[in-house]
Amino acid sequence: AALQALKRKKRYEKQLSQIDGTLSTIEFQREALENSHTNTEVLKNMGYAAQAMKKVHENMDLNKIDDLMQDITEQQDVAQEISDAISNRAGFGDEFDEDELMAELEELEQEEMNKRMTDVRLPSVPSTSLPSRPGKLLACHFKFPMVKPCSSTRKRAEDEDEMKRLAAWAS
Repeated sequence: AALQALKRKKRYEKQLSQIDGTLSTIEFQREALENSHTNTEVLKNMGYAAQAMKKVHENMDLNKIDDLMQDITEQQDVAQEISDAISNRAGFGDEFDEDELMAELEELEQEEMNKRMTDVRLPSVPSTSLPSRPGKLLACHFKFPMVKPCSSTRKRAEDEDEMKRLAAWAS
């Protein structure tokens, strides 16, 4: 009985495998048939579209289209000319040459500058001679009432004080 059951099991497995293969084949054929039907519908619709376009284009001629486009371009040019004519100034003040006006303006500016230059007062040149060693000029060599006499020791002391304050600040 066990041997019979084992044989039946093998036979059922074989049948199951055959049925599975048959179902796979049927599924593949069904998908191919659906794709064919879809392709047929697409081609039919493309044919309808081509016929409709042909009907629409029957009354169209490339020469007519070119003429129409030229007419549109001409009308756009006319509209632009009209717009330019309206937007330009009405001609007030256009009777003057701009180059002549610029030349006259430059003349007036030059006259104004010359007038200003004649009013300028230059300082007088000092009558004393300069020292023989200009590299070592110090305020103490001149006799100005507001300048105190120079003192190199006082200057050194000021420098040292300054250095001490700088060192204190840095630390």
